[in-house]
Amino acid sequence: MRILLFTTIFLSVFALLNLYIVKRFVNKLDIKPLYRKYFKLFLLVNFLGIAGYMVARQNPVIPNWLFFLLSLPVGIVFLIFCTAVIYDISKVVIDKIPVNEKRRDFFKKSLDISSLAVAGGLSARAIYEARHIETQTVDIKIKNLKRSYKIAQVSDIHIGGLIDEKFIRKLVQRVNKLQPDIVVITGDLVDISLKYAIPALEELKGLKTNYGSYFIVGNHEYFHGIEQIIKTVNGLGIKVLENENVYIGPKGEGFNLAGVYDVMGGRTGHHKPDLQKALQGRADSPTVLLAHQPRFIEEVQSGVDLMLSGHTHGGQIYPFRVLVKLVQPYLAGLYRHNENMQIYVNKGTGFWGPPMRLGASSEITDITISS
Repeated sequence: MRILLFTTIFLSVFALLNLYIVKRFVNKLDIKPLYRKYFKLFLLVNFLGIAGYMVARQNPVIPNWLFFLLSLPVGIVFLIFCTAVIYDISKVVIDKIPVNEKRRDFFKKSLDISSLAVAGGLSARAIYEARHIETQTVDIKIKNLKRSYKIAQVSDIHIGGLIDEKFIRKLVQRVNKLQPDIVVITGDLVDISLKYAIPALEELKGLKTNYGSYFIVGNHEYFHGIEQIIKTVNGLGIKVLENENVYIGPKGEGFNLAGVYDVMGGRTGHHKPDLQKALQGRADSPTVLLAHQPRFIEEVQSGVDLMLSGHTHGGQIYPFRVLVKLVQPYLAGLYRHNENMQIYVNKGTGFWGPPMRLGASSEITDITISS
């Protein structure tokens, strides 16, 4: 029932976006009627692709090339919609400019051509950016830390569809090249029925570290059987931190690594984050906290030196940055939250929805913490 409701709302939203594009953009373009007809046909096929994508996400048994084609329409419609909004506003401005009609017609034709070029160019660029994962190198100073440690952080991988065992195998190889002391996976690892995710998850057994690999659940794990996901990930040799902490490094020279469940637990009524429990029994050393969503930092009053998060995707496709900032205090990168605590937000190593990113590249974070 929940999936059916989500799908209905999702398709309704994109139907409205398409309607706006047709009414306020396509119908106003100064192009031949035949070309306008082709544009509308493209939007119709694109919308059918979105519907196909929603079906394919629940039943990922189709070839990768077909899943790729079905994944693109979501991002394409969003970028065309953003272009249409800018076009709409620009059209009003041009109509208000005090110039002769000949010059005004020139501006309008230029706007038509540039808008079509921008929509196509941005879509191509977004597809390109999603195919490249950057390694982000970050140095973070932590008070009273006795020695330096290397932490490789990956987040929001979203196994499912195009994020398959081949993707994870290459990711593991890149992470291992960093020679990290620990690897942390800060949520949203699985975004599909667990039975389909097993082959990709098995590839994580190849991670090589000095002090282990660690995982906390994100909001998407709650949608796909959180208990079984936790059990499966623990079975891979990756420690799932469930409102608890472990000590990293030689005694007296290391740090506490704590992890909490995601704030989604407050909505589902189970697997709720409990910071107090997560920090119990710590050694007298600095503490690094893993919490999927940056907004959890508002729950942290003291006792944490650094928080590592994900969830935001850095906005993934640039205009989404505005929406993300409405609900998350931090978007991407390193921030000083207060005098005693810093937070780093990973932009996500995979992607959600369309295989597209714009202004927010995927990342593996190579973090060095030192005194």
